[in-house]
Amino acid sequence: MEEQARVALTEPRLEHGHFLLIAGFGGRFSPQTTQDIPELWEKFIPHLGRIPGQKGEVTYGVCCNFDGKGGFEYIAGVEISKLDDLPEKYRWIEIQPQQYAVFEHQGPLSALPQTFRYIFDTWLPRSGRVVADAPELERYSEDFNPKLHTGTLEIWVPLKV
Repeated sequence: MEEQARVALTEPRLEHGHFLLIAGFGGRFSPQTTQDIPELWEKFIPHLGRIPGQKGEVTYGVCCNFDGKGGFEYIAGVEISKLDDLPEKYRWIEIQPQQYAVFEHQGPLSALPQTFRYIFDTWLPRSGRVVADAPELERYSEDFNPKLHTGTLEIWVPLKV
């Protein structure tokens, strides 16, 4: 309860996301293995700017293919324009247009689990909204730097309309 109280979030904005094609490195995770996600990012970061068809510098963490038991696939990636030249080492996913509640995470990445707990254990039940069966996104701005705590990290939670 105290952890949730320390998370300072403003009310989310509601936004209709557009189609995205995301490619990057991925893996399967569970609530017990989420601490391994930063390792995936460390492997992916050196590839930024060299991914065929990369659009811009915004990076995404995509949670998808949920198994109903807490397991999910996570892809650390970027938006790409096409799949034609994408090497097999990359995983990719199509994100369809969807209604989202968009939260801005404040503070270090180490506090991200508390932000997620607040969203799903406190905000969601109070809001009366229901999560859609669609990918959930972390959107890291072009100037995001986890060491300097600069830039913007948004959490895009898909909602049933």
